[in-house]
Amino acid sequence: MNSKILKLPDVMVATALSRSSIYDFIKRGKFPAPIKLSERAVGWLASEVDGWLTQRAELRSVAGGASK
Repeated sequence: MNSKILKLPDVMVATALSRSSIYDFIKRGKFPAPIKLSERAVGWLASEVDGWLTQRAELRSVAGGASK
């Protein structure tokens, strides 16, 4: 596996979500959980965040919200 680790501020920028929204999505099983990097640090695999964004875009397309 060769994937970049994103810290919370980077995930917030990439998704345009707030900290509380990200953790709410995680709690509901709708966003990738972070991986523990050390005693007090977590991060997200960039590939998982990218995958989540791709899924969201596909949902938009399925719902008819995207113009082709």
